[in-house]
Amino acid sequence: MDFYSSSKDVIAHNLLKGIPSPDNEFDVVYHSHLLEHFPRNRAEPFIKECLRVLRPGGIIRIAVPDLEGIAKLYLEQLNKALHGDSMAEHKYDWILIELYDQTVRNRGGGEMAEYLKQQYVPNEEFILERCGNVARQIRMSFLEDKGSTHASIGQCHAITKRIASFLHASTLRNLVARVFLGKEYDCLRVGRFRLSGEVHQWMYDRYSLARLLTKCGFKNAQGKTAFESDIPDWEKYELDVKDGVVHAPKSLFMEATKPEHEATPRLSVDTIQA
Repeated sequence: MDFYSSSKDVIAHNLLKGIPSPDNEFDVVYHSHLLEHFPRNRAEPFIKECLRVLRPGGIIRIAVPDLEGIAKLYLEQLNKALHGDSMAEHKYDWILIELYDQTVRNRGGGEMAEYLKQQYVPNEEFILERCGNVARQIRMSFLEDKGSTHASIGQCHAITKRIASFLHASTLRNLVARVFLGKEYDCLRVGRFRLSGEVHQWMYDRYSLARLLTKCGFKNAQGKTAFESDIPDWEKYELDVKDGVVHAPKSLFMEATKPEHEATPRLSVDTIQA
């Protein structure tokens, strides 16, 4: 499931409205880098929904950015930068962006994408080690664009895209809104982006995530690595690791279990949306 469907195998659904599945339906619920996009007060109802749709004994597996790891690294690089370590200064710049940008950004990709689009990234290996495939794809895309020998073809393609974009209904709607709203249009644009689902609304560490899972009725909440799981045949699903490469290396991975003999609280739609 996702906000928008990217293929026939993805169900388009707003999970703030609950999970559109019956009670006790699944053996496993898995979500990666999703929970941090929920406002803090909406996280508990969503985790209770995960509990509801799991069969007794079922497993929930969650991957989120690791606040504890980021905080430790920030303090470490800050201390080294203060003592004149030039590479630590670059690492400090990135970890500060990593901590804040995904929460405060007002445009797609934010400062993280802009940083990766520099001609020279002095701490590139450090960033790719931390952020994995997403950072690697942004960096490679930028380098491929810079290294293209078909500039004229690329320019024509860009012009064609601009024309198509201008003729698109949403673009025309934005143009009309800009004319009528004037300076207020930026408020609309920023507000629309902030509600689009991209920004992070909260962060978790191993203590707060385990506490949330326990509060919602799960038991045995414990941290895992990307490679280990209590889910049978975990490696064959290639969700956190593919071809030996971890998708989001510095994530916090945690699993918990639905109790075998405890009743699951049923949430009404009104409760979920409250």
